[in-house]
Amino acid sequence: MRLGLVMWKELCHRRGSVVSGLVAITLGIAVIVGIRSVTRASEHAVAVKLDSLGANVLVLPQGASVDDYHTADIDAPTFPEEYVERMVSSALLGVENLSPKLTRRVRIGAVPVVLTGILPDHEVASKPTWQLAGLEPAATAHACLGDLGPNADERLRRKPVEQLAPDECLVGEEAAARLGVAKGDTLTVAGRALKVSRLLPATGTVDDDRVFMHLHEMQDLLGVGRQLSAIEVMGCCSAIGDGLLSKLRNVLPDTRVVGIAQIVSTQVETNRLMDRLSWGILLIVLLVGGLSIGNFMWANVSQRRREIGILRMIGAPRASIFGLFLLKAVVLGAVGGLLGYGLGTLAVVGFGPAVLGLEVRALPGWVGLAVLLATAVAVLGSLLPAWLAARFDPSANMQEV
Repeated sequence: MRLGLVMWKELCHRRGSVVSGLVAITLGIAVIVGIRSVTRASEHAVAVKLDSLGANVLVLPQGASVDDYHTADIDAPTFPEEYVERMVSSALLGVENLSPKLTRRVRIGAVPVVLTGILPDHEVASKPTWQLAGLEPAATAHACLGDLGPNADERLRRKPVEQLAPDECLVGEEAAARLGVAKGDTLTVAGRALKVSRLLPATGTVDDDRVFMHLHEMQDLLGVGRQLSAIEVMGCCSAIGDGLLSKLRNVLPDTRVVGIAQIVSTQVETNRLMDRLSWGILLIVLLVGGLSIGNFMWANVSQRRREIGILRMIGAPRASIFGLFLLKAVVLGAVGGLLGYGLGTLAVVGFGPAVLGLEVRALPGWVGLAVLLATAVAVLGSLLPAWLAARFDPSANMQEV
């Protein structure tokens, strides 16, 4: 007996029940695909936005005070600049975007200011205001996410400051006001004339009261050698969650590695919560879908008691009856999985920007997974009805009809 032909004729003959079962599978998979697509886009957007807040990990000398995270580098002890290369060569995920600094209090004329040395090709201008100040840096690779995608504000893309010559400096708004300088003026620092390349707009941070110059020029000017007072690290969400701080401490055991607790906690916990929520909903949908398919298949078995009896009386073995229902479940699951993936993807991609305010991308890798999930749910939901159908007593079934 050809199971495929019997199954196909049964599908064509009972179009109403087939459509209702297919709709149940399709909608279930569409919900799952939609939820995962939105969750992936949300995680990406949250990671980008939170990551753009700035450095959330700070590497300091062992004896440095961390009473105030944002001023911990001022007049701190120093460590060798070669630590930067050690961090880069460690290949730890999340340390690609880092900024070595040397910070000291100096006097320019009679005005005390904070002088910070930066490496132009390392310093990350993560604040939009730095870029609005006229800097036109080239984009750098994101620490963990690669392409920032459509959810990233162009102004929030991490960019290194490249337009800073050895004889130039950048001046924060408050420092410029106290020094009485404007763009193009000259500042004399420890006998070295520096041209004010840019005035940085107010950021609401300690940067407003700082003067920035080239790190190596500052090291030579102050005679401290190739030393640093801090290395700022842009640690991304997943890297921090995977223990980036402890890994950095292993790479640089004679330093203090600290993080901004609020930002780190928000990054990690937000993404973990979203991931748990999406998988929780996925399990619920799978459970409900399995019960729906089981109910549909049981109703189908009940409606076909006479047909099953006839098949058994003409010699169809129980294995064939069992296989007939499972084959039907496989076909419905595969077709429902494809339709569900397409429907779910079209829904979130089409309505995501308008309804959620989030641009959602399709997940091509979920095509096969959607088909496998739908088929697995359909088969699992059909096992009991198919087993009961295979055990029907043909003579008893025919007498009941």
